[in-house]
Amino acid sequence: MISGSSGGPVGGGTEFTAEGVAVVLREACEAAGLDADGAELLRLGSNAVYRLASLPIIVRIARDPSVLPEMERAVGVARWLQTVDFPATRVPAGIAQPVVVRGLVVTFWESVQEREEYATVGELADLLRRLHWLEEPESLGLPYFDPMAKLSASLDGLNAVSEEDRSFLEERAAKLAKEYDRLDFVLPFGMIHGDASIGNILRHRDGHAVLIDLDGFALAPREWDLIQTALFYDRYGWHTEAEYAEFVHRYGFDLMNWPGYETLADMRELMMVAWLGHQVGVSERSAAEFARRVRSLRTGEGREEWNPF
Repeated sequence: MISGSSGGPVGGGTEFTAEGVAVVLREACEAAGLDADGAELLRLGSNAVYRLASLPIIVRIARDPSVLPEMERAVGVARWLQTVDFPATRVPAGIAQPVVVRGLVVTFWESVQEREEYATVGELADLLRRLHWLEEPESLGLPYFDPMAKLSASLDGLNAVSEEDRSFLEERAAKLAKEYDRLDFVLPFGMIHGDASIGNILRHRDGHAVLIDLDGFALAPREWDLIQTALFYDRYGWHTEAEYAEFVHRYGFDLMNWPGYETLADMRELMMVAWLGHQVGVSERSAAEFARRVRSLRTGEGREEWNPF
């Protein structure tokens, strides 16, 4: 997770501000033979995301320089998914990437469509079922997914939250680590998206649904790709009962009937809270939501008041 400074120097000393990343964008586009004139900055967070005016291409500049191996893997995954005709975000042909400019990692992606339109949880289920049938080539070098290592790394960088809150989250993580080790997974082990939720499935301009954000691909129990949809419905009410029923019907498995569901839900929830904790120092809205969520974890109440981020 990204600790999210207010735009201080990162990587090779580049300021992660609109002005700083604009310079990186121009140099990266020059290296790739693309025209950066008129590019629109869509968001500036853990990534700076631009839409080019000259071509239907999205440019993503990562704030954290250490993501280079992840982005190399994401580009490789995108190219392989195209060869098997799987509906996912594509990378433009003929561009060698990722590129590193002024210490920052830059990648280029084909634009899904001109505006951001999410697909449905039913379509998410279809794509996950199809993805989970695929056998990845060894050449992708996918890592084994270790949720505890990911959670621990996220908790290590929580510098803007109180010592009391950080200690509480660390104790909760230690307890969940023991529970996770005892889980008996029932779905086949294999390739997962790693962050499968309604937020990572978009409507393509030709109408079909595509998976985006491919940098979390890994080898893991397939239950991990189902947990967010179940959690969003069960604890927060972000999906309706009908939507979740459709998801279960189209995927063919109800994670909530599996005995390990609560442990996996608690772990994914804690990751969500830790991620938000990194935004506390730079956003009052994030700070308020983080406080609300930690209070829920302490009391076991109020999850229906959580807001999506």
